[in-house]
Formats: sequence, C-alpha cells, structure tokens
Amino acid sequence: MPETYTSKLIRTDSGNQDFRELVRLLDAELAVMDGPDHTFYNQFNGIDNLNHAVVLFADKKAVACGAMKHADENSMEIKRMYTITAERGKGHASTILLALEQWAKELGYGRCILETGKRQVAALSLYKNKGYKIIQNFGPYSGVDNSVCFEKKLGASKR
Repeated sequence: MPETYTSKLIRTDSGNQDFRELVRLLDAELAVMDGPDHTFYNQFNGIDNLNHAVVLFADKKAVACGAMKHADENSMEIKRMYTITAERGKGHASTILLALEQWAKELGYGRCILETGKRQVAALSLYKNKGYKIIQNFGPYSGVDNSVCFEKKLGASKR
C-alpha cells in the first residue's frame, strides 16, 4: 500500500505551542547563522504579541510556520518563517507565505513587507520567486548591511 502524506494549515497566534516550538528551533538556527549579529536581530523577533500566525502540519506533526504583524496602515510585515530541516524542499515555505498573503488581503492590507539576512540564501530565493521586490531597508534595518528588505503588493487595499 503506498504511503499517504496529509497536510493541514491552521491560523493561530503566538500563544500556540506548536508555533512557539518551531520558533525556538528557528532561533537556535539563526543564532548559528547570524553569529555575532544575532543579538541585534533577535531584539526585533519577539513573538509575544503576534496575532496572526500560521502552522503547517504534515502527518499531524508541526513542520513549518510563519507570522505577520501590522507595519503600517497598508502593510503587514512577514515574520518568523521557518521549516524544519527534514521537511525543506517540499514547498512548505511557499504554502506558509501564500497563506499569510491571503490573510493580509482578507484583513484589507495592500502589501506585505519583510526583512531577511544576506546569508539566508534559501529565503532570498523564495521571496524573489514569489514576486517580492527588494526595497530600501526599513525601520530598524535601515543602514544594516546584512539585511535585505522586500515588498509585495497584494492589490487594492480596503484600508
């Protein structure tokens, strides 16, 4: 009998324990990848007040997540994108990103923005492939050489 693969995506918030565990794994990975820059970036990655998070389950196991927060009247900022190592390359990050974009549209936002690091090659590729355009670094990332900021216009804003 062939093996079946089932997935499920849920909308939640930062209080969700599966989301919190995935973010713990993300932070551990980023601490190594960012090296001495980790302390700087980590101050902008708190999750206590994220009201819009998604978790993807594969065969009832949480394998990927992402979140977004209000950035301005027309923009949501994508945060905390992560897929566990064993599940990478299966399209989960694309699924998470598209789910967040859809949610932002439903809430009336006209664009998504985000920041990632130059060392995060897979993330840079994902965002470019999903229609994100590089923009001038915003907010706390202004003037930070290792940061790359992106935006994607979602269509007409209801805000």
